[in-house]
Amino acid sequence: MSYSVSIITVVYNGSATIRDCLASVASQTYPAEHIIIDGGSIDDTLEIVREFPHVARVVSEPDGGIYDAMNKGLIKASGDVIGILNADDFYVDNDVIATIAAAFASHNVESVFGDLVYVRRDDTSRVVRYYNSARCTPDRFAYGWMPAHPTFFVKRACYEQYGLFKTDYRIASDFELLARFLGKHRISYRYIPKVMIKMRAGGMSTKSWRSNVILNREILRACSENGIRTNYCMVYSKYLTKLFQLWDRPR
Repeated sequence: MSYSVSIITVVYNGSATIRDCLASVASQTYPAEHIIIDGGSIDDTLEIVREFPHVARVVSEPDGGIYDAMNKGLIKASGDVIGILNADDFYVDNDVIATIAAAFASHNVESVFGDLVYVRRDDTSRVVRYYNSARCTPDRFAYGWMPAHPTFFVKRACYEQYGLFKTDYRIASDFELLARFLGKHRISYRYIPKVMIKMRAGGMSTKSWRSNVILNREILRACSENGIRTNYCMVYSKYLTKLFQLWDRPR
């Protein structure tokens, strides 16, 4: 069975990085509908987007934040399977979407995810952290772990059945959505032991200690809302493992 794929990219004033993102989708061997949701950029973002004819749809208007923008893209997506690629991120090779589509076709699952590496913003060839999603089984949500969200592809029907991103979360709406899909509703999944994405370090959830406090408070809330029993000690224990990610590398 062949699956159509949609990729959603949310951006605001992303001219410094979005070209890498666009080029990585344009070069994929498996075609995908690429939807750009722009928050009304005032830099050269939209001019750069126009350089890439593979882009299927562009929406540029003010939004209520990153999760509201993602929801706009989800509503417009027509693919059987949907992935989200941030404007700072890009696929590591030309066969990522083909690998994802093959996993859906051969394993009859509702979602697929893999690994990513964090790279330096000024030198994307330098890996600073390896996010291995192999450990991210549904029972690990209680410890603040989730599959690497940029590698998470899921059937559009799951969004239709279980809902979109919750816009009243500031940082952890992606955690809440994955906890809802995988932890609460137990949708089926397939983990692929492959680095799929390079992600520039310095995202919203790691900007400061305040961001981490907000993040963990929202993780606790997400677990509570989705019937996952946890506590502060369990959630904060993930930082010990994160230290090892600084030395671990893909094999």
